[in-house]
Amino acid sequence: MSVNRSKLPATLLLVLSIAFALSVAACGGGASQQTQTPASGTAAGQGKRYHLAGTIVSIDKEQRHLIVNAGDIPGFMAAMTMPYPVADPETLNRVGVGDQITADVVVGDGEAKLENVVVVKKGTGTPPASSPSGASRQPGANDQVPDFALLDQDGKRVHLDQFRGKAVLLTFIYTRCPLPDYCPLMSHNFAQIEKNLNQTPNLYKKTHLLSISFDPKYDTPAVLRKYADSFIADPKKPPFEHWEFASILPAEQTDVARFFNLFLSNDGPGQITHSMSTAIITPDGHLYRTYPDNSWKPGDVLNDLTAAVTAPAEEQSAVPSSQHHS
Repeated sequence: MSVNRSKLPATLLLVLSIAFALSVAACGGGASQQTQTPASGTAAGQGKRYHLAGTIVSIDKEQRHLIVNAGDIPGFMAAMTMPYPVADPETLNRVGVGDQITADVVVGDGEAKLENVVVVKKGTGTPPASSPSGASRQPGANDQVPDFALLDQDGKRVHLDQFRGKAVLLTFIYTRCPLPDYCPLMSHNFAQIEKNLNQTPNLYKKTHLLSISFDPKYDTPAVLRKYADSFIADPKKPPFEHWEFASILPAEQTDVARFFNLFLSNDGPGQITHSMSTAIITPDGHLYRTYPDNSWKPGDVLNDLTAAVTAPAEEQSAVPSSQHHS
């Protein structure tokens, strides 16, 4: 499936997202201008600054993001293709797809933004070739969720249908995500929801949480277990009793991505760009609500999850998916 990223819906360009941006070879050219930036990784005003050089893959004015195929950012991360919010929205009007740029990545207050964006070489307006999957549908309330197979943190194959009878809250992550307001934010939000559910035994028994990685080659069961240790910390309960971590089986990846409107672009070994997707599945296996970005709050999702447990089936089918673009 060929996708022109400059035409993608805003939700697909939200992340990792920065969210699943893994190493991608840089496409930087010779710099004809210089940005005035502090040394890489030095503290400055609103956060730490790191020097970026790369090529613009796509521009999302609604989300105020640039997706940039960048080289190594010393002190911060390896070469990646990922979306970055821009500090100055006017930046989006003076750059184009294919432009080679330099910029400051400013990391602070739970987010990373681009400042001092300088075009060092104008591009052709054509994004780099890619092989994206998914993001070809908008999931709707009451869609029947297929019985997708996953590999959990214990190395066991699990199926979504085995959670029938419970409302399931799931989200997509990858453990190497470096930016705090993307995958780590999803995991911290889930940890808060898990804590709240634990205080309501009756609701706890009727719900289940799933964090799903789309990086199965790296996110092995052992890696997922280690990652989960940072978020699951209730010694009174068996680990993974209520909140499991799993990876998508490679054969299922395209279908899972398509169903949950998850954009995945494989740019080479270990090189993936992705969007974000969180969803609630009803006890009878239908979609109740979806959240296509990182703007949702744990309290709001907890209320939706509670409603998915308690609402009659005829009311569940009437609840629309969240398609906000903030």
